[in-house]
Amino acid sequence: MGWRDLMLFYVVVSLNVQWVQKAAVAGPSAVVIWVGACLLFYVPLCYAVLQLSARYPDQGGIYVWTCRAFGRFPGFLTGWCYWCCNIPYYPLLLYFVAGLLPFLIGPSAQHLASDPRYTIAVSLVGLTLCVALNIVGLNIGKWLQNVGAVGMWVPLLILLVVAAIAYSRFGSATSFTPRAFVPSTHLRDMIFWSTIAFGFAGVESASIMGEELDDHPRTIPRALFGAGASITALFIAGTVAVLVALPVGEITALQGVPQAIASVTERIHAMWIVPIAVGFLIVGTLGQIGGWFAASARLPYAAAVDGVLPPMFGRLHPKWRTPHIAMLIQAGVAVLVVFAGQAGTTVTGAYNLFLNASIIIYFIPYLYLFASLIRIQHHKPLAVVCGILGFTTTAISLFLAGVPGPEEKNPTLYLTKLIGFSVLVVLIGAGIYGVSALRRVAQRPQDLGVEGR
Repeated sequence: MGWRDLMLFYVVVSLNVQWVQKAAVAGPSAVVIWVGACLLFYVPLCYAVLQLSARYPDQGGIYVWTCRAFGRFPGFLTGWCYWCCNIPYYPLLLYFVAGLLPFLIGPSAQHLASDPRYTIAVSLVGLTLCVALNIVGLNIGKWLQNVGAVGMWVPLLILLVVAAIAYSRFGSATSFTPRAFVPSTHLRDMIFWSTIAFGFAGVESASIMGEELDDHPRTIPRALFGAGASITALFIAGTVAVLVALPVGEITALQGVPQAIASVTERIHAMWIVPIAVGFLIVGTLGQIGGWFAASARLPYAAAVDGVLPPMFGRLHPKWRTPHIAMLIQAGVAVLVVFAGQAGTTVTGAYNLFLNASIIIYFIPYLYLFASLIRIQHHKPLAVVCGILGFTTTAISLFLAGVPGPEEKNPTLYLTKLIGFSVLVVLIGAGIYGVSALRRVAQRPQDLGVEGR
């Protein structure tokens, strides 16, 4: 993958209109939160990735960095959580796709978005497509990711254009007063902050595929700069555009962008634009799933090569040379999570559960990433400052992700599912590592003396 492919990869795994919708629900103050998240999370994350990937360019990325800083078990737990966080994240993205499809059919199909049977069926079909393309390798799978990046850009550009038209003809649907830009400090209004931080995550993912990147030392910095500028600008501009097109009270976190486009195009008699924008959004979301599949499957592969996971995780496809076993296992577990997460709740309830479970499991490795930066580069003051900023922002985001939203009708059940899933992931990972460690000690007793180095 060259720097252009990598830049598009970063965009497709990070840029997602779901975060624009989630932010727009909070009103104009979300613009300030975007800027804060960029400075306090994205910038430290980029610095950490550049420093650590330059020092340890091995394939495995965040797994290798944590191993170098803290030893085998923390490294394995980092890689394990990083891999497992995608399990609820894939259903999250696929539920979003399911909510988009009715816009292609028309108003009569909007009821499908709340039908669990329809949503589950769409999720299974989309998951199958993404897995199949990535098993045949990056040379094929990268086209889904590259097209997916375009699929994210085009709808946002359409949104910006229709919002400008709406502003010129009808004015803004939301009042952008100075007071409206002041973020609320009430806990119920701060919950979405973790989602905004989550929107900037993902730039460390390509380092996991270090040996598959072209001209690695220069590829990552160039790609990070290009992707970072695009992502930040589009997140902020997209949020403002949604607020211009719709009043805050009418924006939903699941369908805000297509709602905004549909609202404006209906008023200017250009509804033909809606299916074009939605079509690109669907392709973009599928490309994002494919991008994460390509990156996360390399983690269990690296752990298997290191002797922590069973050898089958390190098995490559005889023809395409991809870790197909790891991909298939991850997809199979994701299917189970779709059914378990949907059980006993609405589509919206399952969507929120998938989102916050993804944030919690995903940000555990980020705590290790920033701690690794501090430990490995402790002699550099800038590294320590960036590490502390990133670690603190991540910890706050973890806490906020665990707080039930005001719309949650059964907070106890919600917390039970969320915390139970998160703890289960960690315990299963610790159990797998413990069994592997005992096996290594039994086979080579001398390893006991170097364990954790």
